[in-house]
Amino acid sequence: MTRIAVVGTGAVGASIAAWLIAAPGHDVTLCARTPFTTLRVETPDGVLESTPHLLTDPATAQPADWVLVVTKTYDAPGAQLWLDRLVGPETHVAILQNGVEHYSRFPTLDPARIAPVIVDIPAERRAPGNVVQRRNGSLTVPDDDAGRAFAALFAHSPIDTILTDDWLTAAWRKLAVNCAGAVNALTLQPAGIAHDDEAAELMRALIRECVAVGRAEGATLPDDLPDQVVDGYRSGPADSINSIHADRLANRPTEADARNGVIARLGAKHGIDTPLNRMADVVLRKGTTRD
Repeated sequence: MTRIAVVGTGAVGASIAAWLIAAPGHDVTLCARTPFTTLRVETPDGVLESTPHLLTDPATAQPADWVLVVTKTYDAPGAQLWLDRLVGPETHVAILQNGVEHYSRFPTLDPARIAPVIVDIPAERRAPGNVVQRRNGSLTVPDDDAGRAFAALFAHSPIDTILTDDWLTAAWRKLAVNCAGAVNALTLQPAGIAHDDEAAELMRALIRECVAVGRAEGATLPDDLPDQVVDGYRSGPADSINSIHADRLANRPTEADARNGVIARLGAKHGIDTPLNRMADVVLRKGTTRD
């Protein structure tokens, strides 16, 4: 029996937990702020419903074989409180978060026991423990011991677990998509705004900064990545709302630092100016939604 703790039960965390609970051989504990009795996730393959073992106090947690951190990036300190109790000498930790700083965000952990995960699972939370998973999606991890062990946890699920020998490039490609999403959050307009030529060019400019910094960090990124990303926005549902847009609408903190600020910070390290991502980070962190 593999003991698994899932820290964070938002849309993605709840979806991940539901599939882990449904698989044989897993003893799953959910770690959350808000208690709930029933976990119900509507997936493309049907409804997964269970009565999970749920903790709301880190002091009550015990070491697990695997800990999956599925919180917002800005809640790393809160996740660390759980990690302090859940991580033992043999524990592996999977970081399912946005950005490219999966290792450095939790400096007390042994990097050899971390599986950094790029998440592409569209899902929406209706209420605590009640989630709609729009697509089975994918989880991308390095093709190493920790990554392969993580992928094995989902062997019985329809979620595509992708092993890559160039995780850095995959992470920066995802960051290119995420950094462009600042346009949606700043304009409070869904994905269809990419059909506006001025908005689309602003997205491309944000991505060009991301490409320059990503290459300096060692990622292999094509020249036409800005066009690829904008085309992706244009080909998807026009009413789609990304997570940073949703957070701003709800007047919650946003992941601007992990999606745009990181490009500015790492750009400064390499002497690369990134004024648009720096502006997006500052405005989204300090701004509020409209009344």
